[in-house]
Amino acid sequence: MLEEKTLDRSISHNRQQETPEAKAKWFQSLSMPERMELFCEFTDLALSAHPSLQEKKYAQPTAERIQVISAK
Repeated sequence: MLEEKTLDRSISHNRQQETPEAKAKWFQSLSMPERMELFCEFTDLALSAHPSLQEKKYAQPTAERIQVISAK
C-alpha cells in the first residue's frame, strides 16, 4: 500500500481545492516507485472493472483534433 504523503497536513472537504494543479503537485511529490505502484493499482482497478481491456492490442489515435477548454 502507498504511504500517505501530503503537502498540506490539513483536511478539507472542499472540491474547489482539488484542482488539476494541486493533484499534479501531489503526484510530483511522490517518488518514482510510489508513482509506479499507483500506476499498477489504477491498472488493476481498470482491469477489475473491464477485464476485456487486456484483449485490446493497441490504442488507436483519433482522426479528429481534441481541444480541452477550462473555465478560470
